[in-house]
Amino acid sequence: MFLKRIRIRKNGKKHLYWALVKSIRTAQGPRHQVVSYLGELSEEDRAGWVKVAGIVEPRTDFEVSFLDEEENEPVPETIAVRVNSVRVERTRDFGDVYLGLALWRSLQLDTLLEALLPHDREGVPWAAVATILAIARFCEPSSELRIGDRWYERTALNDLLGVPADDVYDSRLYRALDRILPHKEAIEKHLQDRFSDLFGATHDLLLYDLTSTYFEGDAQKNPQAQRGYSRDKRFDCKQVCIGLVVTQEGFPVAYEVFDGNRADVTTVEDIVEAMESKYGQARRVWVMDRGLVSEENLEYLREHEGRYIVGTPRATLKKFEKELLSKDWAEVEEGISVKLCPGPDGMETFVLCRSRERYEKEKAIHHRFEKRIEAALEKLAQRLDKAKKRLDASVIERQIGRILGRNSRAAGLFDVKLVPVGRDGREGFLKLTWDKREGWRQWTELSDGCYILRTNLTGWAPEKLWKTYIQLTVAEAAFRAEKTELHIRPIWHQLEHRVKAHILFSFLAYAMWKVLEQWMAHAGLGNGPRSVIDALRRIKAQDVILPTSAGRELRIRCVTSPDAAEKAILARLGLELPTRLGTPRWLKPHQN
Repeated sequence: MFLKRIRIRKNGKKHLYWALVKSIRTAQGPRHQVVSYLGELSEEDRAGWVKVAGIVEPRTDFEVSFLDEEENEPVPETIAVRVNSVRVERTRDFGDVYLGLALWRSLQLDTLLEALLPHDREGVPWAAVATILAIARFCEPSSELRIGDRWYERTALNDLLGVPADDVYDSRLYRALDRILPHKEAIEKHLQDRFSDLFGATHDLLLYDLTSTYFEGDAQKNPQAQRGYSRDKRFDCKQVCIGLVVTQEGFPVAYEVFDGNRADVTTVEDIVEAMESKYGQARRVWVMDRGLVSEENLEYLREHEGRYIVGTPRATLKKFEKELLSKDWAEVEEGISVKLCPGPDGMETFVLCRSRERYEKEKAIHHRFEKRIEAALEKLAQRLDKAKKRLDASVIERQIGRILGRNSRAAGLFDVKLVPVGRDGREGFLKLTWDKREGWRQWTELSDGCYILRTNLTGWAPEKLWKTYIQLTVAEAAFRAEKTELHIRPIWHQLEHRVKAHILFSFLAYAMWKVLEQWMAHAGLGNGPRSVIDALRRIKAQDVILPTSAGRELRIRCVTSPDAAEKAILARLGLELPTRLGTPRWLKPHQN
């Protein structure tokens, strides 16, 4: 069961109602059956109903077609077989691609693309090619060349989709990228609605974050490929930046591709405008990290009646030294305390946050860098004391600068002086001295473990504000999955539109990834989709060839029986595997 939105216009106004729905099979295909009409629900009420409904019932309400030859001579129910000549051929991956197809069709992306991409003279529907690209990115990310040359033919997707392996090759896959990219906005809108229908996902609170992904090659034909700040530590490569918008549950609803040298703060207005053009202007709550925040961005959000909870630069803490010293903090979680402070203009509220774990971490960092600086300065001082000739002061000053630069987290503690001294009746030698600024140490003791948030929301409890901001980790997790599990990097394409299409299919694969996460959460299978994909990949499809007493051979396409662990996974996910693909076939003489 799941929550489904019902939009009704009454007296010229739009109303949003909710119903508890379950999926059933009918002669006309899968249909939704209303269990109960729930009326208008608040965010808390929806969360409660989602919990009651078990988040979602993993569903297999999708049809599976199998590739069969058009002509099929009837095969008798019983026939004598020459047992000594039975053999197995064409072992191929089945379980993981079957799972991928279930996720793809649960999102109804197949029906969407069939409507958006009508059949043409190509012979193979573009919607089917898109399915192949998305499932490949989900199951075993690789290039289009490898999908066409190796991956597709060693999977059972040709049996499931009815697309022969000879019809899947790199140029067709590239053309599919070109055909599907123009429908990016329609796909995003469809996913937003689908996530709401399946999981009751809400879109009144959105998390926005930015990352980068780099190129292999010069990418000279892509004007967006530029060198900039690389989150992947590949400053030697050109890159593009990707801005991703996700719901508070982590469902991806939109993304944009920016130039690789684009400053983070300049992307916010583009993202907000894109969301408003797609879904209308609404009083959404935006949650963003401090790297995306500027006074101009916040003013823009306020002008558009947007609400926000954002991080602020650490230097802002100086303005709240008095509040840091006070005792009236509220503990919102073990080891986490917060304190609300009104803004100077009364339009905003600042949220001081203090983390015990973060305090211990930052304290240890400062101590480690303090010891490194002290050891390096002592070594340099000893060298100056032992110097037998005059040394250039500017050279020594640069060495001091490098010592402090390499250990910047504690550089402010040290007041370093390089003074000229005389030795053995000669002038011009140098002596190194330093003092420690106790005021700096006292401030770090006070501010370590603290950070500050900024919001124009009113009436929210400190605990809710903090927990809402912490949900940014959901967006960060999305980027980790995109990069480590779905291999969005590096990008090998060199043309701008192909790069954008590559990112689009990574976005689609991540949407499938999130659905699997939800299924696993409901089934108590943890939160590691890759382990489930790898486990089900062990389930294979095989052609069993049966030589008969009639002098002809039969082919039966079978699915290997899952072991106990695989059966448990399938049962919890609500997936039921077929035992055979298609019907038994007589082999033609040239196939023997």
